[in-house]
Amino acid sequence: MKKPFRIIFFGTPSFGIPTLQQLLEGEDELVAIVTQPDRPKGRGQKIRPSEVKEFVQKRMGENFTILQPESLNDENFQETLKALKPDIFIVVAYGQILPKTVLEIPKYGAINLHASLLPKYRGASPIAWAILNGDKVTGITTIQMDEGLDTGPILIQKEIEIKDDDTTETLQDRLAQIGSQIMIETIKRIKEGSLKPKSQDHSQASYAPLIKKEDGRIDWKKSAEEINRMVRAFNPWPGAFTHLNGKLLKIYRGCIRMKPSLEEPGKIIWVGSDFIEVQTGGGSFLIKELQFEGKKRMLTRDFLSGHHIPVGLILD
Repeated sequence: MKKPFRIIFFGTPSFGIPTLQQLLEGEDELVAIVTQPDRPKGRGQKIRPSEVKEFVQKRMGENFTILQPESLNDENFQETLKALKPDIFIVVAYGQILPKTVLEIPKYGAINLHASLLPKYRGASPIAWAILNGDKVTGITTIQMDEGLDTGPILIQKEIEIKDDDTTETLQDRLAQIGSQIMIETIKRIKEGSLKPKSQDHSQASYAPLIKKEDGRIDWKKSAEEINRMVRAFNPWPGAFTHLNGKLLKIYRGCIRMKPSLEEPGKIIWVGSDFIEVQTGGGSFLIKELQFEGKKRMLTRDFLSGHHIPVGLILD
């Protein structure tokens, strides 16, 4: 039997937790985690730990080694890593590029789990961009990290279908689970020496830049199909949004209806018992789940039971 690896895990949001669980339950030794510093979060902007830190503290207790450097170039941080004598770094949605001085510390380098079929969708938001662009498939990739942004050689890659009703949240959950299995397989095969890294074809690279809050603004002149993809891609964050009577209206779920109409885009053309139908630049969009300013997220049916929304109103 191969000697267990000493592993340091780098990760920040919940996407990394399934991999972390597998590492904690496996034969290797998790000696530390590295995660982003505690930051202000939510409506009250309270200082909160990352989801990975919360998970580890609940699971392993307060004494487990958790490192939260402001900068990965910090010499004291790098010396701490070296003192832990890691064999390998496992990186899942950490949130920063690892510098060469960090990548060179472990014997077997750093392995990254990325939620796309690299070289497609390098960058911070691969899941949302795959949905936004109407892709039918996406996938998960492990790579040997280099100094670039998701540019290292491919180790294992697996394709999965994007379902018609997938949101970033549902697709992310599926990819996180599948990715955790692929990462464990990658570690196993590194130990065996049976992996053949494959260079990425950089000419085929595309990018998935970080989604910003303002990206969620709906342009009703777009087609119903494009708007539906936006709603799915920006669920749960930042939420596709518009304005109703000057107040913010976030839309989390809906469906499209293709029928010819001369009505102006953004106009409410029908209100059913459980939907609000809005004209778009091509077809109409039926809002089925929403969040009105100052209210919680709810089904449109529940919203309509407490609000009268007349046909003819314009969303902007």
